[in-house]
Amino acid sequence: MEGDHITTLSTPVMVVDVDIVKRNAEKMREHWTKLGVTLRPHMKTHKTLECGDIMTGGSRSCIVVSTLAEAGFYADHGYDDILYAYSVPFDKVERCAVLAERLSLFQVLLDHRDALEQLRKRPLTDRRVWHVWLKLDCDNGRAGVLHSEPEALRLAQAISESEGVELTGVYAHCGNTYGCRGAEQIHAVAHETTTLVLQFMEKLKAVGISCKSSIGSTPSCSQPISDMAKLSEVHPGNYVFFDVQQSVIGSCGLEDVAVRVLSRVIGHSPHRNQLLLDCGWSALSLDGAGKLPTGYAVIEGHPDLRLLSMTQEHGRVEPLSGQLDYSRYPLGTLLTIIPYHACATAMMHSVYYVHSGGRLVGKCSPGGNQPEQSWTESLITLKLK
Repeated sequence: MEGDHITTLSTPVMVVDVDIVKRNAEKMREHWTKLGVTLRPHMKTHKTLECGDIMTGGSRSCIVVSTLAEAGFYADHGYDDILYAYSVPFDKVERCAVLAERLSLFQVLLDHRDALEQLRKRPLTDRRVWHVWLKLDCDNGRAGVLHSEPEALRLAQAISESEGVELTGVYAHCGNTYGCRGAEQIHAVAHETTTLVLQFMEKLKAVGISCKSSIGSTPSCSQPISDMAKLSEVHPGNYVFFDVQQSVIGSCGLEDVAVRVLSRVIGHSPHRNQLLLDCGWSALSLDGAGKLPTGYAVIEGHPDLRLLSMTQEHGRVEPLSGQLDYSRYPLGTLLTIIPYHACATAMMHSVYYVHSGGRLVGKCSPGGNQPEQSWTESLITLKLK
């Protein structure tokens, strides 16, 4: 396999350009080194050791994960200083405790008093403390205690005053940048989120609390504003791959997208004026529906084609206008698809094939894609050791 061209692979298959991955990671690292802010890269897009090592510069330290399966995978391979950036699920407190007692630094996140109470009920051994980040909703509208609510400050105080618990930082997701189009709009949202976080940090300071601050999203961290230099950390993740969505937002250009899904033409349907591909939603995901003139993704080198619809194993392609010239697409023709959302597409694949200049250099497998429940046994085993 090594040295073969990617066109020799069976399809559908996801391929990753390692040179672009390295370039994206280095550019992000340089951004934040210059600003004096710690970069804590998110692993959820790729969930691999290889990309994790590239993003951390080989340190295997200071990362963010979205699931305990990811946390366990990285911990098992020598990573430390892991932030589990998901509001603490009550059924997983014991599993969090196992990691907190095993690693030198495992951090959790919460946005409700009941979650804090769950941590209090499970004190850590060996005089360890829970390292907790308060999730702040800065008008993103997902998880987090709303920045303007008095409860936000009260919860921060409760965390800092709890025995066996430390308020490590304030964490905000700048997810509303995903509705932006262009650098100016990204800057406006990043400015608003940064300002709200920094104002909250001043409230904490006024009541004698000192801790870190962090915001993150690939758009805001790819197009940083000067005030973000006042933050302690940032936590983007998608930037390692990028995708069509990020290019539409203004985070990158299509030339910065490191991932492709290769697919072959397996059928002609002249009565529908369509091609049939071997790439369905199980290879690409359904993310992107109705968001692009070219359908669910971009078919590279064929701006006149639209990926109209997908079933589990099939994709239907039609021209944007006019009639298809089937002589251009004989059965077996290889088409290269740029995903709308790389995170969702990567979740569809158990193996990524890695190439440089179109020549295969290896493959890697995501380690945190298994269901959360399947990790319970290994955690119990670790605790018993």
